[in-house]
Amino acid sequence: MSSRFMASPIRNLALGVVYMLVVMAVAVAAYVAVGWRFGDALYMVIITVYTVGYGETIPIDTPLLRAITITTIVLGCTGMIYLTGALVQFITVDRLNSIFGTNRMNTQIDRLSNHVIICGFGRLGAMLAQELSAADVPIVVLEKSETAIELARDLGHLCIHTDATDEEALRAAGILRARTLATVLSNDAANVFITLSARSLNPGLEIIARGELPSTESKLLQAGANKVVLPAHIGAERIAELILYSKTAALIRGSVQMREFERNLLALGLDMEIVVAAPESPVVGMTVDMIEHHGEGGFLVIQVNRKTGEAIARPGKDLVIEPGDGVFVLGRGGAQALSDLFGHRPRGGRVP
Repeated sequence: MSSRFMASPIRNLALGVVYMLVVMAVAVAAYVAVGWRFGDALYMVIITVYTVGYGETIPIDTPLLRAITITTIVLGCTGMIYLTGALVQFITVDRLNSIFGTNRMNTQIDRLSNHVIICGFGRLGAMLAQELSAADVPIVVLEKSETAIELARDLGHLCIHTDATDEEALRAAGILRARTLATVLSNDAANVFITLSARSLNPGLEIIARGELPSTESKLLQAGANKVVLPAHIGAERIAELILYSKTAALIRGSVQMREFERNLLALGLDMEIVVAAPESPVVGMTVDMIEHHGEGGFLVIQVNRKTGEAIARPGKDLVIEPGDGVFVLGRGGAQALSDLFGHRPRGGRVP
């Protein structure tokens, strides 16, 4: 038997239970085979393996009965000793792992600074944690679901099993030393409350909040969020990109190289967007130079996709934007200018 197998309390406990069931079943069958009733045989086996010693219901007066009883005593009592030890090991090791694991994690969290706190480890929270971990950004996950917190631990994330709406939980996560808090729960009211609490605890903290309903965005911004993400809105934009500009959208967001490029842009504080020039947008009839001038250096136009399907890379300054054109912009900020020109709300951005 390998040391790895023996080192597992759960396996040891399971092995002890199976062993005892087999020994007891064989012993009962042996007594029944020599003429005992099933009830008498089961009673005899139980008081034997548990070493109670109330006395035999039927005299053990033949060599065969004595052999069955001796074998049951040796195998049964040995098995009960092993099973008891396995049960104690299981309870003790599980408790010690819980205590020391929690203490070790708390110590690691206390040493963190300039980290990111993620409130909620649902689908969006898990994806966010994965992306940040891949970029070597220290994170702390706050989650009240036992199943979700176990998954976070298994993935190696620092996490606290708690309700993120509790201010003490935010303090325990090191909110006073954190650089960013992302509250991505599916409950809008909880996200608003967490945003309020986080802003009061750390006025200089960057807060990114998730909103399910569009009407929640203004509440989150008023509560102190720097940026609000509306997953449904982002999904709709992405689908529109695929429908309107399928080839270019696949190039921009489809390949591993481009996703890595986009991550590098984000690390530099830059973002790349596809925005559509609606017929009523002020941008229609403007040149590329006029658009960039209006943005006051906040963004650059790097490509224009005509409604006809023609893609114009590195467009000239005098190129005129027509209704239905897809305009690729690369920039840092410029949210208000984009909103004024296109009626566009940048992803995750805050439009004043």
